[in-house]
Amino acid sequence: MKTLTRLITVVCWSLAVSAQAAGPDDAKGLWMTAENDAVIRFAPCAELPGALCGTIVWDKDAGTPADTCGVRIAQLARYDKEAWRDGWVYDPRDDKKYKGVVRAQADELRIRAFVGVEILGQTEQLKRVATLPTAPVCKP
Repeated sequence: MKTLTRLITVVCWSLAVSAQAAGPDDAKGLWMTAENDAVIRFAPCAELPGALCGTIVWDKDAGTPADTCGVRIAQLARYDKEAWRDGWVYDPRDDKKYKGVVRAQADELRIRAFVGVEILGQTEQLKRVATLPTAPVCKP
């Protein structure tokens, strides 16, 4: 019986450790869009201490009239309840800003854009990447 109790305790502890909640730093880094047409770098905003900003750092259309390199697509003021909130996200495809929430977990980042209430929005899923694609190159 003691062995069974120990086994159950170890299994429960292992599950608890592996299912740790996401933290504010989990969203930082490079993220490829679902369409593989852009990479967004999420990092602290230089001009807003404590906020998170997302900027396009690679675009498949770099150097063309459709180039979105350097465009800020997100600015979120605070981290609360496992998500970055209180800010906006920008969709360069329709040239509109929306209220936004960003959630990261492991190698997946979800950007939720909405008008009014979050439940009525749309979500874009991105995957973490270690490096930028080699071409085309965004000009600084």
